[in-house]
Amino acid sequence: MSAAAPVREAPADVVARLRAAFRTGRTRDLAWRTDRLTRLRALLTERGDDLAEALRADLGKSRKEAYRTEIDFTVREIDHTLEHLAEWLRPEPAPVPAALAKSTASTVQDPLGVVLVIAPWNYPVQLLLAPVAGALAAGNTVVAKPSELAPATSAALARLLPEYLDGDTVTVVEGGIPETTALLAERFDHIFYTGNGTVGRIVMTAAARHLTPVTLELGGKSPVFVDRDTDLRTVAARLAAGKFLNAGQTCVAPDYVLTDPETAPALADALAAAVESLFGPDASAHPEYGRIVNERHFDRLVGLLGSGRTVTGGVHDRATKYIAPTVLADVAPDAPVMGEEIFGPVLPIVTVGGLDEAIAFINDRDKPLALYAFTQNPAVRERLLAETSSGGVGLGLPLAHLTVSDLPFGGVGESGMGNYHGRYSLETFSHRKAVLDTPLG
Repeated sequence: MSAAAPVREAPADVVARLRAAFRTGRTRDLAWRTDRLTRLRALLTERGDDLAEALRADLGKSRKEAYRTEIDFTVREIDHTLEHLAEWLRPEPAPVPAALAKSTASTVQDPLGVVLVIAPWNYPVQLLLAPVAGALAAGNTVVAKPSELAPATSAALARLLPEYLDGDTVTVVEGGIPETTALLAERFDHIFYTGNGTVGRIVMTAAARHLTPVTLELGGKSPVFVDRDTDLRTVAARLAAGKFLNAGQTCVAPDYVLTDPETAPALADALAAAVESLFGPDASAHPEYGRIVNERHFDRLVGLLGSGRTVTGGVHDRATKYIAPTVLADVAPDAPVMGEEIFGPVLPIVTVGGLDEAIAFINDRDKPLALYAFTQNPAVRERLLAETSSGGVGLGLPLAHLTVSDLPFGGVGESGMGNYHGRYSLETFSHRKAVLDTPLG
């Protein structure tokens, strides 16, 4: 006789329970907020190995990468928030006009209420718990929805979070499209979604029915401009490390390279050498190189491999969901690999006539989540900053800008709306309320 399936709590009941807890007012206390952040930190430090094992099962991540990019990353974000939260929550005075000279004005950060956080599969710990930490710091209750495409990590989070956080203020809801659709039918006070633009539109449409504000952390084809005046060996080492982290399944990974025809061949050779330096002659045997999340994404990526001349890589094995770190040269602007965000270990090189053509190439496409440039020329840097639009910019080093807690992380246009990290998380999950106090006497 088979065991009965677990009874899932209805989304309406989950939201009602969390809203009732919020209305008690206890989540507003600084002591409550710091206690919950401390508990969340304890989960990561005490049960990190459980999460690392789940990440290996889902994505082939090594223990070192799991801690560096997910567990320790989130711990640092929590530590930064704990250090500054009391300061961030202090009312900020505002000047008043002469007609109100006896009044005082200020703004306060007001919790929103019940927040829904929907996480993706590529960094399923960091991209769930970092926003959850921001929502708790702001004094909200939270529904946490991990990705069903990382099932081992989803199950681990669903098991561990209730051990550290009370269920009437943080609840994990597992499942796929039906469960997410049912959640989106409920009224939340903020929805935070990380993923792709297609689902982002669905989230925004659902939120509009309740006039719920949204933060959309989406992706896009993040370009790299490589100027001819650079040390290509250094450029290649940094590009390869950023691109092939997590087997290329990173929203801010360098998506394609723009450089001039004279520089392209030498850069391609330098990238091939950098890949071998990182992962050896056979990346499938290297303990720090991951795997593609599932067969659907594997098949999609393999279909892009013929978009140019293979400089290095191209080897793949569907049984193990392995695709070697691949660099493609002689890639046409309309090649299949240039039609969508790659989100995998394939790096195309596209040649342009120079900076003017590179800027035009970038601006003719959707605004990316990040733009990277390698150049020694200050004028080139200034033009790229002034004449392109992107969520963030990395000069000389890809990916690293998102590790700076005092910088906002987010997209623009097709790559998203809103931002978070550090104080920006508090502001995302709060309402800045205006207060004017006028004496009666």
